[in-house]
This record gives sequence, C-alpha cells and structure tokens, in this order.
Amino acid sequence: MFTHTHALQYEAKPDGPDPDFARKMQEILGGQWGEMTVATQYLLQGWNCRLPGKYKDMLLAIGTEELAHVEMIVTMIDRLLDHAPLKPDSADRTKEAAAGYGQHNPQHLIVNGQGASYIDAMGNPWTGAYVTASGNLMADFMYNATAEMQGRLQVARLYNMTDDPGVKDMLRFLITRDHMHQQQWLAATEELKSDGIEGIPVPEAFPLEEEVGDLGYTFVDASDGPEASAGRWASGPSVDGRSEFRARPIEATADAPILPPGDPRLFSTPQMPGQSLLQKAKDMLK
Repeated sequence: MFTHTHALQYEAKPDGPDPDFARKMQEILGGQWGEMTVATQYLLQGWNCRLPGKYKDMLLAIGTEELAHVEMIVTMIDRLLDHAPLKPDSADRTKEAAAGYGQHNPQHLIVNGQGASYIDAMGNPWTGAYVTASGNLMADFMYNATAEMQGRLQVARLYNMTDDPGVKDMLRFLITRDHMHQQQWLAATEELKSDGIEGIPVPEAFPLEEEVGDLGYTFVDASDGPEASAGRWASGPSVDGRSEFRARPIEATADAPILPPGDPRLFSTPQMPGQSLLQKAKDMLK
C-alpha cells in the first residue's frame, strides 16, 4: 500500500528556466542508471523477497524513498521548462541562438505539454529491462551498490554542467543520498555474510566440489601486459577464505571445434567441391 504526501522530500526549484538542462536531467530520470530504475528495482526486489524481516523492510523503505527522488526530478524538469520557447526567436537569427534552441527536447512540449517523461537524455524510453531482481540478495545488493555508484557519477557530472544555484542545491542532495546508499548496500552485503545467509561466491549453496579443478581460485592471464597478475586478485588468501589465489597463463584444454555440414534445407555455404569435411578441417589446421 502507498500513500502520497504533496510536500517534496527536498526542494526542487531552479532559479530560472533552462530547457537545454531539462533535457540533460532526463538521463537521471529515465536513463539506465536513473531514479526510475533504482526505485522500481528496489521495490521489485523487496516485493519478491521471500525472507521476511530487516532485508525486505529495508528494500521497501529505500525503494519508496527513490520514488520521492523521481518526483523531485520530474518537478525540477517541469520548472526548468517554464517559459520554454515554442519556436526560435525570430529577432535573433545568430547561429548561437539556433544551436541553443536545437538542444531542446521537442517532446517536452509536443508530447508532454511542458513536462518530463520517462526517457533518457537522448529520447530513448525507459524500460523495465534495466531492472534486476534475481531473488539472490547478495547478487542484488552488489548490483544495487553499482547502480548507486553509476547514478552518483552521472549526478556529479550534471552538477558541473549548470550554474543554476537552485538546480545545484537539489543535485547536492541527490549526490549526498547516493553516498549513503552506496554505503548501505555494501554494509548490507557484509551483514548477509555475518548472518550466514549469503556469501561469496554467488550462489554460495552450489557445491564447490562440482567446480572444475582449481579454476575457482586461479587468475587466468590472457594479456601480454606485464602487470596483469600483480594485484590482490592473483595471489594471497581468496576472498571466500577457502583457498589461495594463484595465476597462470591461459591455455587450451580442448581440441579445435569441427562442425558438420549444415542442413541443406537451410542453404548454408556448401563444402568446397571435391573436398571431404575431414580433409578440409585438416587443411584449416595446417
């Protein structure tokens, strides 16, 4: 169940209109890492969560807060579109004026009547395909931390693209909350481990004896970069605490694949005339 309060979580009022920046702000509304994504992602993870208690409650709490951020950004975009010109200024025919008008998103006026929409800065529609809810809390919390990092990056970049004090004030709030949310998801992953519910690797319940040899702890060096194996990922105790990391060069352990001729009803490229499949394969391997 949801209720709505008309008051915003934080002020969303620019000092003046700016249709160009309204278009830029669409990215943090309807882009892959925007507020529509994280709001619906956290709520879906919470609704699907089959573990009652603090994790489910936390997911629903933060998902609801992110809906408040969607409302703030929509309100800011709407206010940035106040007094947006319906056509270029006929009295100003400079290239700069034409270029400035060309940066507007015409859908803001034509489709939404001077309002925001669930699209990104390039006009691509938001999609539920951006949302991840795997049912595994460790996997989801790790991904949520990534979403907050990507979101904070984008908001911080937008912060440096405007001089409007009102816009910058709201962006500072979003950046601050993303700071907390990054920590929240990383703390939640640690709590899952301490509660003995989920750990690394994901899924932890898959039997380790079914894994192939020691590859679960081996860094496969497939680069000619001399320092590819110089990091923590290639030596020392493994993150899961069960073994030691090691490194070795990549190697082939299976024969080269040789596929039979395709079904002639599919009109694949035929064999070379007068040459058997086996001979053709041998020639290719020379």
